[in-house]
Amino acid sequence: MPIYLHDRYDKKIQEAFVKESVIKGLLANDYDFSGVKTVKISTLQTVPMNDYQRTGTNRYGTPVEMEDTVQELTMTQDKGFAITIDKGNNADQQGIKSAGRALALQIKEQCVPLMDRYVLDRLANLAGTIVGDGTAISKANVVERISTGTVALDDAEVPEGNRTLLVSATTYKHLRLSPEFIGAEKLAVKSLTKGQVGEYDNMRVVKVPKGRWPGGVNFMIVYKKSGCAPVKLDDTKIHQDPPGLSGNLLEGRQYYDCFVFGTKADGIYVDVDTSVKGVTAAPVVAVSSNTATITAVSGVSFRYTVDGTDPRYSPTAQDYSAGVALTSGQAFKAYGTKAGEYPSGVSVAVNE
Repeated sequence: MPIYLHDRYDKKIQEAFVKESVIKGLLANDYDFSGVKTVKISTLQTVPMNDYQRTGTNRYGTPVEMEDTVQELTMTQDKGFAITIDKGNNADQQGIKSAGRALALQIKEQCVPLMDRYVLDRLANLAGTIVGDGTAISKANVVERISTGTVALDDAEVPEGNRTLLVSATTYKHLRLSPEFIGAEKLAVKSLTKGQVGEYDNMRVVKVPKGRWPGGVNFMIVYKKSGCAPVKLDDTKIHQDPPGLSGNLLEGRQYYDCFVFGTKADGIYVDVDTSVKGVTAAPVVAVSSNTATITAVSGVSFRYTVDGTDPRYSPTAQDYSAGVALTSGQAFKAYGTKAGEYPSGVSVAVNE
C-alpha cells in the first residue's frame, strides 16, 4: 500500500464506518483461563428414579456409582499486529498519524470485527440446534420462525432470561415490520446495550453487520450461559524510537476463543437459509447383531461416541470408518459434517 506525502491536505482523516463489538455481554465468563491453555469442565450424570420397594435389601434401588463427563476447552486464536509510523513520514503528512489515534483505528477497524466474526461463526457451527429452511425469511414468516426457535429453547427448559436474538440486517428489516417487535425508540430505558436495536419476546435484539455475520444464517437465539468467549490477552503497546526505527512501533496481541458447553448447547438455536448454505442431514444409523453402522453419504464425515456423551463436544468422540461393536443397552451417538455446510444434529441408536 502507498504512503502519501502531503502537499496540503486537511488534517481530518476519513475513517471507515465501523460498528463497535456486538458480542460484548453475549456470553458468560464463568471459567478462569488464567495460567492455562485448556480448561476441563466436568458434568455429573444423575441416575433414573426407582420405585421404592417396601421389602428386601435395596429398597431405594440398586446403588449405582455417580459418573461424570468431561469437556475440554482449548484456546486457539492468537492474533497480533505490528505497525510502524516513520517520524519523517508523519512530519511530511502534517502529523496525522499520531500513535494513539492510529492504534485506536487499528483496534476499531481490524481487531474488534475479526473477533466478532470468529465468535459468531463458532456459535453458528456449535449450536445445539441448527435448522435449515429453503424458504427465505419474509415479513409473513419471520415471527413464526423465531417463535419456533423460542419453543425449542422452552422445551429444552432453557431459562427465559438472558436470551439474545441476533439477526442479520435482512431479517431485522422484516422483523421490524411485525407488530410484536418493540423498537429501541419505544423502550422506556435510558440506555441500551451497544448493538441492541430493540426487544422481541423478552429477548434483546442485536443487529449484526453483514461482514461479521455467518453465511446463510437468518438469526440466532443465544442463552448467555450456553457458552463463553474468554479473552486471555488483549494487549497493545506503543514503542517510541525503538532500535532501528526513527518513529513509533505499534504492536498488539489478542488471545481469545469461543466455546459452547455441551450440556447447555440447547440454549443456542440457529436458523439457516439452505439456498445460501446447506445444513448436513443427520446420520442414518442402524444397529444389528450388536453392531452400529452409518449409511455412507458422499462428502460427509461422521464422528461418534458410545459413552453417552454428545459427539459434537466430547473429547472421546471418534471418526467413523466401519461398524462399531456395542454391548447390550449401549447407546451410539453420531453426527455428520461436510465442507461448506453447517454440521448435522445428533442421531442416537441404542443396542436393545
